[in-house]
Amino acid sequence: MSFKNLGLSSELLKAIEEKGYQKPSPIQEKAIPPILSGRDLLASAQTGTGKTAGFALPILNILQNKPKRKGIKALVLSPTRELSAQIYDNFKAYSTGLSLKSAVIFGGVKQGPQVDKIKSGLDILIATPGRLLDLYYQGELTLDKVEVLVLDEADRMLDMGFYQDIQKILRILPKERQNLLFSATFNTEIRRLANKILKDPLTVEVAPQNTAAETVRQVYYRVDKPDKASALLHLIGSMGGEQVLVFCRTKHGASRLSKKLEKKSFTSAAIHGDKSQQQRLKALAGFKSGAIQVLVATDIAARGLDIPLLPYVVNFEMPNVPADYVHRIGRTGRAGSEGEAFSLVAEDEQAYVQAIGKLLKKAVKLKTLQGFEPKQQEAGVEQREVKTNKPSPKPKPKSKPKGRGGAPKAKAHSRPGSNSPSGGRKKGPSKGGQKNKNTAVGNRRSR
Repeated sequence: MSFKNLGLSSELLKAIEEKGYQKPSPIQEKAIPPILSGRDLLASAQTGTGKTAGFALPILNILQNKPKRKGIKALVLSPTRELSAQIYDNFKAYSTGLSLKSAVIFGGVKQGPQVDKIKSGLDILIATPGRLLDLYYQGELTLDKVEVLVLDEADRMLDMGFYQDIQKILRILPKERQNLLFSATFNTEIRRLANKILKDPLTVEVAPQNTAAETVRQVYYRVDKPDKASALLHLIGSMGGEQVLVFCRTKHGASRLSKKLEKKSFTSAAIHGDKSQQQRLKALAGFKSGAIQVLVATDIAARGLDIPLLPYVVNFEMPNVPADYVHRIGRTGRAGSEGEAFSLVAEDEQAYVQAIGKLLKKAVKLKTLQGFEPKQQEAGVEQREVKTNKPSPKPKPKSKPKGRGGAPKAKAHSRPGSNSPSGGRKKGPSKGGQKNKNTAVGNRRSR
């Protein structure tokens, strides 16, 4: 199927062509027609499947065909500043050639410029719940003309404690409106929220819940906690200067790790809740432009961060919420491209890995990274499988090793670590960090 078969206007089809889209993704193919027909929608899709276009395109098409009148007619709520900004960028790109105005508002920055945009007249507003309510109670905006409401990453909004804010916003909005709820998961809380706001919704699910994209190759390495930083340096050093997104569990840990990478000649930046909005936007802009090779983040960036053809994600620390793992690695392997996700697993994090395996409904194999074998590892045991249905039995000692550990075997294109020396512990990359291009991984940006 092509976009021409979905009922979109010629102006939107032109914008789609300029964006380089060839054909609609599964979520776009299933979501756009019912939204155009006015149906409420409950949609679940893996991150990176193009769901923003799945609701932005039909909303623009609907508003384009309606008589012009003052007031915000479409409201999109999202959990984070980063995601809100990227949704706005998509609306702006798709609406080229249309007489529709959009804006984005979020906290962490001065509200003056945002208020000025609202006062100038808007058709579409993308907002985080907190800043939206602040400006509403200050009398800086009205929501009595809203015809379409979108809750994007609804499960994340609930995780972040926005339930009460959402309820307040729902009471402010007109009763008669079209409601679109997008969520990575359909848990009990999401279904309860959906039952409250959706009227006779069409349910769209293009992939099983909590599943990782098939285009993402996942590798788990057992590494002692004190050796994690050196193991990360080794992995990044073998990536040939390609960009990598690294996840930490804590804000302090992310900042500390980014500074370590800088000392080893890697261009790096950290984003987390303690950073100002300007600092976060600057770091994201640097990463998107390629000026920053390694972006270190907490889970605040696990959703909404859209870097085209990002080749690598590394879990420096494992998330204690299994679903967050899916969202983290979903930053790579987007829109059908290939990606790799590496996880450095300490002994006290193996329970997290077991929970991830249960969520994904698959056994997770823990490997050893050559030169970084755990000190407590039993002699001869280089790989262990974490069961998903019952506790793993302790591996029996064997007289001989199964084989040599190390980074994964190279396929058509080389993998990180595949060109590593066979002996000795490697504590970090060669001098020059990302400048060393003679490494195992080729440049993927040609894909």
